[in-house]
Amino acid sequence: QVQLVESGGGLVQTGGSLRLSCAASGLSFSLYTVGWFRQAPGKEREFVAGISWKGSNTNYGDSVKGRFTISRDNAKITVFLQMNSLKSEDTAVYFCAARSGQYVLSNVDSYDYWGQGTQVTVSS
Repeated sequence: QVQLVESGGGLVQTGGSLRLSCAASGLSFSLYTVGWFRQAPGKEREFVAGISWKGSNTNYGDSVKGRFTISRDNAKITVFLQMNSLKSEDTAVYFCAARSGQYVLSNVDSYDYWGQGTQVTVSS
């Protein structure tokens, strides 16, 4: 059974930082591209960042470029999202998702497995 478990969310002030983790089990992790998405109340799920199966390619949503960094440790079967210079508009539930294959895609429907999400709240 495939499981993706996010952690690291919480409450942080504007300008602060958080590091999210996504721990995977039940899949050949090194053969999966992983993405981070977020969803704020009343809004559609939005692509935040993605990393290819070997970590050689990354992609970011326009709203987080230069502030967020995605990385992965295949030995630890974990993907990280370092979030710096957080803004109130970054407040959302953050989900990690996995898709087989090497390409980083930004559409929700391309991903096969999803975690339950972790809440990030940025207060001003």
